[in-house]
Amino acid sequence: MRRKVVSPLPQRHGLDAARLRFPVVGTWATALEHLVERLPRVEPGRIEAMLREGRIVGSDGPVGVDAPFVPGAVVWFHRDLPVEVPVPFEVAVVHQDEDIVVVDKPHFLASIPRGKHVVETALVRLRRQLGIASLSPAHRLDRVTAGLLLFVVRPEARGRYQTLFRDRLVSKEYEAVAPVGAGFPRTVRSRIVKERGVIRAFEVDGEPNAETVVELVERRGDLGRYRLTPVTGRTHQLRLHMAGLGVPILGDDFYPVLTDRPLDDFSRPLQLLARVLEFPDPVSGVRRRFESRLRLAAWESPESWVSGGH
Repeated sequence: MRRKVVSPLPQRHGLDAARLRFPVVGTWATALEHLVERLPRVEPGRIEAMLREGRIVGSDGPVGVDAPFVPGAVVWFHRDLPVEVPVPFEVAVVHQDEDIVVVDKPHFLASIPRGKHVVETALVRLRRQLGIASLSPAHRLDRVTAGLLLFVVRPEARGRYQTLFRDRLVSKEYEAVAPVGAGFPRTVRSRIVKERGVIRAFEVDGEPNAETVVELVERRGDLGRYRLTPVTGRTHQLRLHMAGLGVPILGDDFYPVLTDRPLDDFSRPLQLLARVLEFPDPVSGVRRRFESRLRLAAWESPESWVSGGH
């Protein structure tokens, strides 16, 4: 097995350097020419400046602005960070040992760097907060969903924990607040499709690929507290299934109607919480069970949630 080449650049702001391999065949005269074509979202002048500043590095050191294109070469660099809106909620550690870290992710904080959310993500915050540069996610939660997230400390163990989620060996339990409905408990099965570049997922005709057990645990007037047990893990599955039952989760800006929300609007968060994670630990062999310490505001204090509280 080929050994992974280690980046010559250290993490910056809790982020690994981007890695880019040049094609083995190409007609570019210089590395700059190729990078300008390869990175169309970056201004050519910015790429040239990064080369002059020694910020793009190969295995033999910084790549010069006039450096020739070398087929198959690998370079590393840190991308310029987007301007981000700070998420004013903390990531709370629920459990930490030499193998894993389990946290309570707040609403509105992305799990991992992607798109407009880079530094303001649970992964980057935790790397800096705990001083664990190797920390990596075993799974993800939607940005607007709060609750338990599992991270792996040692890179060599990451695959073993990710496999638990892939093979559905992790028991998950969610809590949601939504209007009171009838006919519960019930099991919802449908076919969910999520197209790349399309913000919402959709239920379509065909063989089911998503399954959720929905239970109404408690009711207060027109509001219900639900226990959601997903058998599968499709994108937006719980939100789609609840909306399809006519009881959309409070604070859902996607289902049943797509509503635009500014990134700096932290009011009325989605009332969905990843409450329980339970699994056989692939390293220690013990049965692990973790419960979130967070509570859903619309159930604990409806007036506070309506007025913008959490």
